[in-house]
Amino acid sequence: MRQTLTIIKTGGKIVEEQQTLQQLLTDFAAIPGHKALIHGGGRSATKIAAELGIETQMINGRRITDKKMLDVVTMVYAGLVNKNIVAQLQAHRINALGLTGADINIIHSHKRPVTDIDYGYVGDVDKVDGDMLTTLIHNNIVPVIAPLTHDGQGHMLNTNADTIAAETAKALAPHFEVTLIYCFEKPGVLLNPDDDNTLITHINPQQATELITNGNIEGGMIPKLQNAFNAIHAGVKKIIITNPQNINGKTGTTIQA
Repeated sequence: MRQTLTIIKTGGKIVEEQQTLQQLLTDFAAIPGHKALIHGGGRSATKIAAELGIETQMINGRRITDKKMLDVVTMVYAGLVNKNIVAQLQAHRINALGLTGADINIIHSHKRPVTDIDYGYVGDVDKVDGDMLTTLIHNNIVPVIAPLTHDGQGHMLNTNADTIAAETAKALAPHFEVTLIYCFEKPGVLLNPDDDNTLITHINPQQATELITNGNIEGGMIPKLQNAFNAIHAGVKKIIITNPQNINGKTGTTIQA
């Protein structure tokens, strides 16, 4: 029987407010078996950019990353947010290692081509080194991955954390029985985004397509589900979309093959 691995992806207010972060990390530390954590930190980046006089530009919820903004997100994601999480996990006796995609070459990307929109220094993932991550995990090291990758030519690239989570889960699926948990402020995928009592407990691609067409599912949930279905197709055992209170109970919206 293969060993289990739980990957938690989190961001938003959960990692940027100390109380919610502490509770998340307490619950994360209690997850049995091997584990990894992937985080965002966009609100902190926006706040610090403003303090530095750097304007944040967003299109369809995606950050435009010019050179100045790349410097900010590198400092915030790989430094402030990542090392704060790592230090707090050490306090829970979790031997965490903070990483970007450039560290030990774990995530190689290419700069997103310019089409109608020039996103700047934004990366689309080419390869996650599942063998290297497996070596770390088998040595009882818990990877904590910031949403930054590299192009192999000396450039860091800002990369969507949901995508990194799905690609990392896919790369580790040959080595472990992987459960990927997308953790955000809501209890899961909702039939009515304004009513937490309308939780959809299980969802498949056909249902998702119908709900997107009808306007029930919109915004950032659409790419999250697309990433999830792709990961299941590539061998990830289970994906759960939930809030931080339920990462151990594993309740929320479940996606399985």
